[in-house]
Amino acid sequence: MIHRSMENFHRFIQNSEGWSVVAGEMQFANPYVEVHRATVTSPTRPEPFTWTVVHRKGAVVVAPMTADGKFLLVRQERVPIRATIWEFPAGQIDDTSDPDAIRATGLRELEEESGHTLAPGGELILLGHYFPSCGFTDEHSHLVLVRPVVPAAGGAQPDAAESITECRAFSAAELRAMIASGEIRDANTLSAFARMVAMGLLKF
Repeated sequence: MIHRSMENFHRFIQNSEGWSVVAGEMQFANPYVEVHRATVTSPTRPEPFTWTVVHRKGAVVVAPMTADGKFLLVRQERVPIRATIWEFPAGQIDDTSDPDAIRATGLRELEEESGHTLAPGGELILLGHYFPSCGFTDEHSHLVLVRPVVPAAGGAQPDAAESITECRAFSAAELRAMIASGEIRDANTLSAFARMVAMGLLKF
């Protein structure tokens, strides 16, 4: 059944009222994703219908802010779009049994990708979550603001599969200009920026 397989990655998605999973057939699987042909019913479609669903781990997106109010972005090669782009640090949640998994994952990715850590007395603010592409995948990303950040003793230590070429600090105004011009175009950074503005954490 599709809901059992989903738990290999997370237990975040639950049936809303009027939804049920009738059956699921795995079509592809590797350690990172599972592709299923799901048979479901919904509030407006009581007759079972099928949908292709990709199961993927949840993730944490980190908006790191320095003591002087600048944001750290990393420049990372992204194979699917064959481009190197600026974005906030982010990474998948590996230990879903950890009740503090969002914080732990966020601080891990902050240090690994940017070479920074949360300063003593600093704060990690939960900004909620969003779905990067809910038309086909249950992947979800938790957004966090971490402030202030300071350089970590060990520097950046990106995963072997990642290619991060640079980390740089940008002012909030520079970040907004990069978004407006289309230089920043990944969903994680756009969503974190929008959530911070909506919550009054960024004002212009």
